[in-house]
Amino acid sequence: MKGFSDTDSNSRLGSISRNECSSLLQDNVDTQALRIFVATWNVGGKPPHSGLNFNDFIPADDHSDIYVLGFQEIVPLNAGNVLVIEDNEPAAKWLALINQALNRPSVDTDTLSRYTDSSSQASSLNASVSRDLKNSRDSLFFQKQSLKSGSKTFITEQGRRLKTCNCPSEVARTYYRDSCFRCPQAYISDDDSSDDEEEVTSSFSVADTASAVSITDSQRRYSLIASKQMVGIFVTVWVRRELVQHIGHLRLSCVGRGIMGYLGNKGCISVSMSLHQTTFCFVCSHLASGDKEGDEVRRNSDVTEILKNTNFRRICRRACRRIPQKILEHDRVIWLGDLNYRIALSYSETRMLLEDNNWDALLEKDQLKIEREAGRVFKGWKEGNIYFAPTYKYSNNSDAYAGEAATSKKKRRTPAWCDRILWHGDGIVQLSYIRGESRFSDHRPVCAVFRMEVGMLDSSLSKRLSTPNMKVGAEELLPPSNDYIS
Repeated sequence: MKGFSDTDSNSRLGSISRNECSSLLQDNVDTQALRIFVATWNVGGKPPHSGLNFNDFIPADDHSDIYVLGFQEIVPLNAGNVLVIEDNEPAAKWLALINQALNRPSVDTDTLSRYTDSSSQASSLNASVSRDLKNSRDSLFFQKQSLKSGSKTFITEQGRRLKTCNCPSEVARTYYRDSCFRCPQAYISDDDSSDDEEEVTSSFSVADTASAVSITDSQRRYSLIASKQMVGIFVTVWVRRELVQHIGHLRLSCVGRGIMGYLGNKGCISVSMSLHQTTFCFVCSHLASGDKEGDEVRRNSDVTEILKNTNFRRICRRACRRIPQKILEHDRVIWLGDLNYRIALSYSETRMLLEDNNWDALLEKDQLKIEREAGRVFKGWKEGNIYFAPTYKYSNNSDAYAGEAATSKKKRRTPAWCDRILWHGDGIVQLSYIRGESRFSDHRPVCAVFRMEVGMLDSSLSKRLSTPNMKVGAEELLPPSNDYIS
């Protein structure tokens, strides 16, 4: 007998074939433009403090639909965090501050956004942050993971993952349980078993932040839909409340590229999701460090291995399209992080060009630009024009580059654009590409705003696809197999 190949086991909605359904969708999909804010910041292993000027990371006047915020070195990259157990307290503090910036009433946001020497104001803000962190610890619990899993996990207080999908087809309801979900107010399966615990701990899934912070529904404009820590890398995604119900197929994948080529002190965390009919992937990475000649080859290798080894769990099959499992299979991809590419010039040559504000000459020697143009890395990707100064490396709490105060050439670092944001796919327009000026770290944060097209089903077609009489063939419920029956 012929085996069940992918071709033979194509999903069907009633009598509609895959090709017919794909054609039907293409003819009934409208596009809507959404605003997405992306930021990356290497915070140098320091936890946030109450006086941190968050306007340098999330501008108070920005009102995007989605926020993708990536950090590197939220904990020191020491042996304890890399080899033993990582510290999750800084991640909780960053989440509390992000929530305050996105969801607090304007008076609190203004207070949060200013530096102040007033002890009374600082004390009040510190008390507010402490209260939110206490509420967060009361309503969420940390679940420890092995080093192989790469991080601890935030779990909802019910101790269960959200297990539903917003596909219009009934096939999603039973195919591959524990696979995709949407937040908030998602269906929480009652038949969740402890057998799933080990696999569940690979991601941080929170329905929303209502139980984690002391704000009301009317005040909450953005919901946290995904967040994940791998040693020092930390990524978190927030979505405007009205869009949350349209988020689906949310999955996370980690690739370690650090010590021995696989530990999590370097590498990436990737987030995959669908919004309406469009798939998104956000890759937050920290690539190999070093400013010696040839170190760019290791960074190129990191990118290659990340693209090769990032795999999102196979989930429900839709009759009209496949849910992507690899980064480049997504419609829209954003890559952010400390990519660590340097400037291929000596320190003195770089300083001379910096003093003259000769960005063009500096960028001609930017390793990432050189490697991309040579086709050795990020082939087919795009990056906006850079009109800001190199973001690394600054002296502590200073606007001076660290090399100016270095006592030896060994400790001196040539300034470089280490922190970058790139994109891949059509329907993406970059609106801005800037850096923040916070002195909190030896890196400056980098932010970009995008306008992205999102495909939306015609409402009448969506109802037809969701109707109860759209039956599911028995073969759709069979697990995928490459075997043949003879």
